[in-house]
Amino acid sequence: MEKDAFTDGSDALSSDELIRYSRHLLLPQVGEEGQLALKRAKVLVIGAGGLGSPALLYLAAAGVGTIGIVDFDVVDLSNLHRQIVHASSAVGERKADSAVNRLREVNPNVKVVPYRERFTAANGLEIARGYDLILDGTDNFATRYLINDAAVLLGAPSIYGSVHRFEGQVSVFATKDGPCYRCLFRDPPPPDLIPNCAEAGVLGVLPGLIGTIQATEAIKVILKIGDPLIGRLLLVDTTTMQFRTINVRKDPSCPSCGTREIRKLVSYDEFCAAPVATAQKGGEILEISPTQLAARLEQTNGVDLIDVREPSEWRLGHIPGARLVPLAQIEEEIPKLDPQRETIVYCKVGGRSRHAAKQLLAAGFKNVSNLSGGILAWRDDVDPSLPRY
Repeated sequence: MEKDAFTDGSDALSSDELIRYSRHLLLPQVGEEGQLALKRAKVLVIGAGGLGSPALLYLAAAGVGTIGIVDFDVVDLSNLHRQIVHASSAVGERKADSAVNRLREVNPNVKVVPYRERFTAANGLEIARGYDLILDGTDNFATRYLINDAAVLLGAPSIYGSVHRFEGQVSVFATKDGPCYRCLFRDPPPPDLIPNCAEAGVLGVLPGLIGTIQATEAIKVILKIGDPLIGRLLLVDTTTMQFRTINVRKDPSCPSCGTREIRKLVSYDEFCAAPVATAQKGGEILEISPTQLAARLEQTNGVDLIDVREPSEWRLGHIPGARLVPLAQIEEEIPKLDPQRETIVYCKVGGRSRHAAKQLLAAGFKNVSNLSGGILAWRDDVDPSLPRY
């Protein structure tokens, strides 16, 4: 973190800023005082991906004085259909650096602070301390719960957003009198219950829509105008273009904002991470590496290799000898399989296939393994001719 991240000190708008923000200044709800409030504001955006991209661009354009960006990842070609803060020329660069460069082009008056690291239980409070609010642009539950708990502990509202295929959600959590994320979802779900964008896919424009709404809510909170989504969860379905809200009540028994029994950040990686077993006892799932699978397939043809992805993914490429059984059909396919044979399942990165493996074990299969890292790991370690998607 830059030492002078919070030492702006300017209490006036420059001539350049007066022109730049002239349309804001014409709004009675904003005006010069509101624009100065934006200039003094400090917003931490965690994740410079699909949600973070539009939020970062609009927060910078609006004149938020200090914007922190937390992202440890690098720009991948598969990101570009939705992560609009990054250019094609940025592929291979750190997302934090790519975003910083873009925001400085958008508005050189804004201070942008990069954090090229994961947001964790060890560093979360240190990173977030000093910011007025936190915008959640993440795509995993472990970080989402950390963000919520950090927001409650620091008294900084959290602007929540999430996307899944064609649907999205937005809310404002952890305000003084409003609910927090745990009031709605008390504990993280099992790791393979809800796939992320890499597993389930996402309509490219959807994160742009949701991230822009998040930026709107952040600006409303900073300016103390309108009716922010406090105590309300906005649900967006782009297939029907329907927007609806449901009420979310503050839970007095919530361990974060209710009873306050959560007094420090706790890592949820262990809880949310996929279990890796070394022996198949008591229903545990064996993990097999791509190289181990390749050797196994060379040794014998007595293996049922099952691809649980969707047909559209199968057509992009698959492992020779596999049979396609989409996850939604695995239960009806079980009676056609031999529970005595060795069964190995795989998907794109390992989440859906792990869920399928659990179903097979529950049905009495004795020898079930999951391909660790899915077909993308197989591509990287065994067959680079397969496309990466």
